[in-house]
Amino acid sequence: MKVITVTLNPALDREFIIEGFAVNAYHRIKTQDHMVMNPGGKGINVSMALAKLGVSSIAIGIIGGYTGRVLLTELNKTSPLISTSFVHIEEETRENIVIVDPVNHTMTSINSPGPRVDKKAVELLLKRYEIYLSRAEAVVLSGSLPQGLTGEIYGKMAKMAREKGRMVFFDMIDEYLTEALEICVPDVVKPDVRGSYTILQQRLESLEDYVEAAANLVKRGCKLVVVSYEIKNDVVATQDGVWLISTKEKVEPENILGAGDAYVAAMVYKRLTDRNTSMLETAKFGYAAALAKTKKLTKEMPEYDEIGEALNSCKLERLR
Repeated sequence: MKVITVTLNPALDREFIIEGFAVNAYHRIKTQDHMVMNPGGKGINVSMALAKLGVSSIAIGIIGGYTGRVLLTELNKTSPLISTSFVHIEEETRENIVIVDPVNHTMTSINSPGPRVDKKAVELLLKRYEIYLSRAEAVVLSGSLPQGLTGEIYGKMAKMAREKGRMVFFDMIDEYLTEALEICVPDVVKPDVRGSYTILQQRLESLEDYVEAAANLVKRGCKLVVVSYEIKNDVVATQDGVWLISTKEKVEPENILGAGDAYVAAMVYKRLTDRNTSMLETAKFGYAAALAKTKKLTKEMPEYDEIGEALNSCKLERLR
């Protein structure tokens, strides 16, 4: 087990492919393969992407009720490279719904808030986490939080990992990122700017705003920062400068589900397998993984060869 992925608010994802989806309309799903149910939550998605790249991981977090048991059963079926250790609570794990329309090129997501988690469950999780840290090389802290937790939990877990010399990756919304950074700075951060379009409470509007925000996170101690800019561009900041990664390939919005998690997993893979590679090349490999993921309609993660092929489509432009 090389990687610990932490998913504190996992979800049972239900994906429906509906051609010509419209609100206030009756829809019939054509075939059984247009209905997909799989374990979800950003950390779990990263574990599944890592497994496609041949990297073992342990997925840990908190699950509850019948839905949580179904999620765990499905996750245990995915790959022998994924082991699991989830704390069980009584309240039900959430379910998320995604409606993909390949005709109108839309993706509609409905995400539930998740259960309320008490102090006892968190303490038990942290005890297990500390044990696993002795065997892991990297930790991925990502995704939303259940009711009762704040971003401080991510900061605390990052600090525990850094004290043991482990690489730490963040992928979370600005609210949690701001709180976590008060406690510990990660090695790599990919802020989730969906919805808020803010980093450290600063509004992102122009490209220069994205560049400045990414550069400021590097100044705070991050080694690599990746921020999505529009649907197929990323601003990448390292201690050596700031770049824009892009592609000429068309990216369909309905195919982006899970692309960010494929991105994070590929960066983890690159840091584990080639410590001498630059942070910029690490980000480029992650971008290629996300691009390869967008060739798939469902949440299926890309293979190594598909990422290698996508690398040929990546373009770098120095911004600073």
